[in-house]
Amino acid sequence: METKGRKEILKRHGMRVTDCRLDVLDLFINRKQALSQKDLEENLTAYDRVTLYRTLHSFIDSGVLHKIPNDNGIASYGVCFDTCSPESHQHDHVHFKCTACGQLECIEEHIHLPAISLPRDYKMGAVDIIVNGVCGTCTAG
Repeated sequence: METKGRKEILKRHGMRVTDCRLDVLDLFINRKQALSQKDLEENLTAYDRVTLYRTLHSFIDSGVLHKIPNDNGIASYGVCFDTCSPESHQHDHVHFKCTACGQLECIEEHIHLPAISLPRDYKMGAVDIIVNGVCGTCTAG
């Protein structure tokens, strides 16, 4: 994605444009998969761990990224695709984890998600759906 498009995403979410934010956003857009902080540290060596941590959390707070829980205890993050704002994260999509390569990705294609009905005295928060299986790359290989 060209720089102007990335800058517009940051501005639309009320964020200052910095080199680190542009680089982090670019990595997420180009990889097209969920990334962990470790992935950022390995690929963006010009920035220290604290800077990347703060950038990730500012992206979550502003609705640019969403946190994806993982069964290995390491959080991954995915792009919100214009569905979120600082006030509300709306993620009506499935996350897919490949059991062969370990990659975690958002499946943005419309997949019907079942309605969840909780007892009256329960208040629903986030709903995280992770489907485990083998991705197309590993299946083809």
